[in-house]
Formats: sequence, structure tokens, C-alpha cells
Amino acid sequence: MTDHQFGRFGITTGLDGGAEAVAAARAAEELGWPVIWLSGGPLPGLQAITNLVDGTSAIKFVSGILAVVKYAAADVDETYAALEAAAPGRFTVGLGGAHGPKPIARLTNYLDELDVPVERRVLAALGPRMLKLAAERTAGAYPFLTRAEYSAEARKVLGPDKLLAVSHLAVLETDADRARAIARDTISFFTTIPGYVASLQRQGFSQSDLSELPDHMIDALAAWGSPADIKAKLTEHLDAGADHVAVNVITGETGPQPIEQWRALTPVLLG
Repeated sequence: MTDHQFGRFGITTGLDGGAEAVAAARAAEELGWPVIWLSGGPLPGLQAITNLVDGTSAIKFVSGILAVVKYAAADVDETYAALEAAAPGRFTVGLGGAHGPKPIARLTNYLDELDVPVERRVLAALGPRMLKLAAERTAGAYPFLTRAEYSAEARKVLGPDKLLAVSHLAVLETDADRARAIARDTISFFTTIPGYVASLQRQGFSQSDLSELPDHMIDALAAWGSPADIKAKLTEHLDAGADHVAVNVITGETGPQPIEQWRALTPVLLG
């Protein structure tokens, strides 16, 4: 399997490139996390990535993801080239968000324009056609809101040598009702997005599952409990064929970065 020197576990989070975001990235770096996958929604622009790389020393960053409908290929090329010159190997371009008609064609055209090396770009791939494109045109795939069975199927499509990095929700909460409520609140948003609806249905979730978000669905899509419980759940992806799991810690609060949760997970996931 592909070795991008990301290790078995990394972090998914939203960082805007401001002072507090840089401080959070430094905290993750000091804890020993090898990589942060930057959620596309909170990212205000490409300068934020530059700020984060400049404000840290060694931790890697992947844009997870840059929506191709928002960022011109030429601008992404310029950012990648500047960061590669200043901090070699620390930024990998993650792409997706080809909303609207003919998303495969749109992404294909975008990749045709992009000068970033194939080995330094990944695709947010959920469906089989997108996985195939990721295998053909990038270093691999970065799916989100999937269970371990998906990782096994994705590995078959990608082949043995492509990166499969999975982003998975995690709640450090041992009270089942509270943990599931936190996860359910986040997952409910994605059940309104057509691409995720299609992905969840392909994974075997019914229309009533998507409407009611029952416990079995929450437990499949979010790891919760103690750090050891969370590791056991995330490791299911690795056992199924993923190379890397990016832990997306959610707390039920918006704003503060979950640094204390990262700290609690560090000895279990990185030890």
C-alpha cells in the first residue's frame, strides 16, 4: 500500500489559518500527530494553508477538501508550488466538491489543468466511479462518513498501491445517549446532501435509517467511548484495507478546537 508518511492515524479538523488555528496546529504537532486534514468548509482561502504551514515546523497538511467549483486550478498550483519550495513534502492537495451535473467530467477537466504531481493529490471519493478516477489520476482516495465494509470495497477498486485515507467521526464520551446525540447532530447534516445520501444508501442504509438516524447507523459511522473504544472502531478501517484514518473529533460544541481530546487520544492512537 502507498506510504505517504502520514502514519496510521491523523486528525481531521477545520482551521481557518488565524492565530488560534495556528496555535491548535502547533498543539497537534507537539503532541506528535503527523498530519492534519483540513475540512473544506471552515477554510476561508488558500492563504490559510500557507499560514498553517508557516506557523508550524513539521506536521503535514492535506486540504480535505478543496472544492473544485471554488478554487481555480492555477491558484492551487501556485499555492502548492510555493509551499513545496518553502516546506517540501508538507502539503498535499485534496480535491472534491464537483457539485452539479457531470461531476466526473468536471473533476477530470480540473485534473487535466492541475500541475500538482499525481502523488501529491488525492480525491474525496465516495462512489465507484469517483474511486476509479482517484486510482487513475491521483495518489488515492479520502472518503468520509463510511464504515469499514466500504473501506474493503474501496481497496478493491483502488488496487493495492493507492492511498486509502478515511475520515471518521469520534466522540470521547462514554455515556451512550450523549455520545450518540452528539454524533447524530453532525451526521444529520450530511443526510441532506445528495452525494452523501447516495453513498449511505450504497452502504446499505435504508431511507428510514436516513430519516430516523437509528443507533445502529450512528454506531457504524461514529466511534465513541473511551480512547481504547475509539481505537478499536477506527482500526476496523485499517483491518479492512485502509492505510490511514483521520480522526474527526466532535464535541457537540462549535468553535474551540478539541485539543484536550487529541491529547487523550495521543497515547492510545500514536503510542
